[in-house]
Amino acid sequence: MPPTNPQPVKPPALRSGDTVGIVAPASNLKRADLDAGCNALRSAGFRPVYLDSILEQDLYFAGSVERRTNELEEMFVRDDVRAMVCARGGYGANYLLKKLDLNLIKAHPKIFVGYSDITALLTWFRDAAGLITFHGPMVAKDWAHEGGVDLRAWQSALSTATAWDVALGAGVSGLVDGDAEGVLYGGCLSILVASLGTPWEIKTAGTILFLEDIAAKPYQIDRMLMQLKLAGHLDSVRGIVFGEMLDCLQTANQNYTLQEVVTRIVGDLGVPVAFGFRSGHVSSGNITLPFGVRAKLTVSGGEVALKILESAVTP
Repeated sequence: MPPTNPQPVKPPALRSGDTVGIVAPASNLKRADLDAGCNALRSAGFRPVYLDSILEQDLYFAGSVERRTNELEEMFVRDDVRAMVCARGGYGANYLLKKLDLNLIKAHPKIFVGYSDITALLTWFRDAAGLITFHGPMVAKDWAHEGGVDLRAWQSALSTATAWDVALGAGVSGLVDGDAEGVLYGGCLSILVASLGTPWEIKTAGTILFLEDIAAKPYQIDRMLMQLKLAGHLDSVRGIVFGEMLDCLQTANQNYTLQEVVTRIVGDLGVPVAFGFRSGHVSSGNITLPFGVRAKLTVSGGEVALKILESAVTP
């Protein structure tokens, strides 16, 4: 593993008409979903490209480890590709951690977007290469469905050269009041916890930590948060933002809320905590979040504000 905590590296901004490379580092995907997502990207003003091998299957993976590694490295190197957007998550990105040439990636910094299982790559690229990465909509998922992408946040995160306020929308609530500034970082809770005890363990000190997941029961969320807490990874966070936490129920009529569960664990940290932010596994309007840039979280009386304090890209 290379040294961690390198200086931040901001990739070049994405502009209308740019070529976007579609990659599948994890699970396999369906042609219909890929086509629908690519059509939506074209309608948004971009030129999606992908390798013919993207539809290969090996068990539940999008082809072999070698295929997925070579695909990602090729897209980083190609002069015509301005950004990379993952087709989907699923499972399998962790197989690439030992295979990818990090020096090659550092030499060709580009926008890299995904979530779910892609969290393993988002955090590693940031921690080991300094590359600002983007937790946001994927091609065969959010782009493939009408209303699946928050286009304002996409534009602000990938193309804006200034600070910007994140439009949180309905369903966001404050759990613990406070003000905090830190580096925005995180991803899918299950994948973050899976990094513990490995050379790719997450680096949470000084962060506004974003945590989201899907279809995990409240006691499982409790267990994962406690693992982070017992491992010391919540000791130095400056704020916590939970995602929509879609389908994270024990039963439909349970007599407690997930908000109550998480507040029991993180409510004593002395940092602001918010819940319900729509990025990653969401019901609609996936918001793009830049990981590795400074952000400010304000929670007051149930009201929440999140401001990105600097551009995530270079002009």
